[in-house]
Amino acid sequence: MSVRKIQFATEEFYHVYNRGTEKRTIFLDDQDWARFLQGMQEFNVLDPIGSLYQNSFRIKQLRSLASKSSETRKKEEKLVEIIAYCLNPNHYHFILKEVSDKGIEKFMQRLGTGYTKYFNHKDDRTGGLFQGKFKAVHVDSNEYLLHVSAYVNLNYRVHQLRSKASKYRSSWGEYVGEVKKGKGICCVDPVLGQFQNKKDYIDFAENSLRGTLERRGFLEETALLE
Repeated sequence: MSVRKIQFATEEFYHVYNRGTEKRTIFLDDQDWARFLQGMQEFNVLDPIGSLYQNSFRIKQLRSLASKSSETRKKEEKLVEIIAYCLNPNHYHFILKEVSDKGIEKFMQRLGTGYTKYFNHKDDRTGGLFQGKFKAVHVDSNEYLLHVSAYVNLNYRVHQLRSKASKYRSSWGEYVGEVKKGKGICCVDPVLGQFQNKKDYIDFAENSLRGTLERRGFLEETALLE
């Protein structure tokens, strides 16, 4: 069994990504996108919740309790903070901040296993869905964090996915104000807090993406996704 080279640490940021085995499509329809997004939210808790189907019977109760919790309490109950994400047809990107011990590993294991079981049952298949273990790179500087946020938020454009639907399968809307505050799933403050306003971030992200496309290889680790 292979050993992961990277060692995760709490309060650190990581670029996490993976693709479908044999580059296969992992999101076939709107139901698949919705199911994965649901998993991103509901598996991000310290205590295991079981299957999403079982958990659906207590969603209203949990939401009621969550609405009464302080921001500190919410953070303590999570495995990770999701800073940004993009879900493309055959692969995904996340920026995650680990906020509990082994949080990223637990979160990704639950998310990957849960979605694979759902996908295999729905599409009458067996076996692994993703290409081995998820990949991760330590975001070890603030400059890296800012640029990788642009890369992840706009990753659908990196891969020339121009449809309106593609745009809303990333966290870009949360960064530019198209998603109402409190309705998104990301913690945008570590990035947006460094800009005077959303327009400044939009300008930065557009310029960063332009440079990425010109260089074609800004992040060496994404070569496996091409």
